[in-house]
Amino acid sequence: MTRIQQVLFELETGYLGHPYFVTGNALYQALAQRVDESMRRGLCVSNGVFLPKAYGTPPSWYSQESLGKVGLSLPPVEAYDDLFLLRNSAQRWLKSSRPRDAHNAHPVQSHGGRLAFDSVAWFGRPPEMQTSKRSVRWFVQCYLSTTGSHSKSVLPVADETLDGLQVGGARNYGFGQLSIVDSQLIDLEALDYDRIAAADEHTIELVSPFVIATDYPGADDQSVPWWWDVSRPAAPSSAADCDRNNEGEVSEARGSGLRRRTERLVDDGDVYDLATIDHGQIVGYDGSDPVKTAKNGVSRVGTHSRFGFGELRVRPASDDRIPDRAELIHDVEKADVSGGEA
Repeated sequence: MTRIQQVLFELETGYLGHPYFVTGNALYQALAQRVDESMRRGLCVSNGVFLPKAYGTPPSWYSQESLGKVGLSLPPVEAYDDLFLLRNSAQRWLKSSRPRDAHNAHPVQSHGGRLAFDSVAWFGRPPEMQTSKRSVRWFVQCYLSTTGSHSKSVLPVADETLDGLQVGGARNYGFGQLSIVDSQLIDLEALDYDRIAAADEHTIELVSPFVIATDYPGADDQSVPWWWDVSRPAAPSSAADCDRNNEGEVSEARGSGLRRRTERLVDDGDVYDLATIDHGQIVGYDGSDPVKTAKNGVSRVGTHSRFGFGELRVRPASDDRIPDRAELIHDVEKADVSGGEA
């Protein structure tokens, strides 16, 4: 039995940190101070994804018919795809009737020249409404997993242990405080993988950065996995998206066209540079067991996987990440032909 523990936090105070997500390392370091040595060795923590407290519409692949208001509790998980409902920073479940772009953007505070993300976004309301403003609070969703045979002794981590974690910068000034809202255990073996098993071809979405080079002691560099088909879909070909060596020449290594990003890992005050393949990209799948790969991708693969790196999602190749993309393209093409708005 392979279990994970999904956790939903509410962001109580301003957050000084990564603009895309709360790193798994930040969550791990905060949690490691509250548990014993045995739990620290066995515990693995995913990146925490920001999400607003708002009503949503479930995508077509979600196993439930309704979604309700996200932020009140964790939604049910019955199928593999359900695990990723709240793991996409684009939050495509947000209702289109609301100002989606505004709901999905952090308001920024200035504290003596240092910028922090506010825990609450305020929106003006029409004059006829009872109140002139409404608030949208921010939440963080992550999950805990374990290494080896530690699952029974580590999970579930008690709500009392999780409540009140602090992440990001300026924690001694009260920033980055998280309060526990909900948690639930999920058995990965019991989930429905029929959509993955039924597909003839698959792609892999990088949910979090994949580390290929690291300065961290005792960790090895690694190449692009052999089971990634980096030619499907086509990788970017511009020199700006390619690695360069010390002489500034474009690297010819396999997967050099993948978008790269430099990340940092902080441990006990020491900072280590990581070269990563950036999250959000999709590559083809050249493996022979997509269901097994899907399960391994939840637990994450590669160097520093215990700190949130290397989370993968397997998709049928026919999937389109953007709902109604075909209709949008049709509307744009129709507008171009008519010379104006459709």
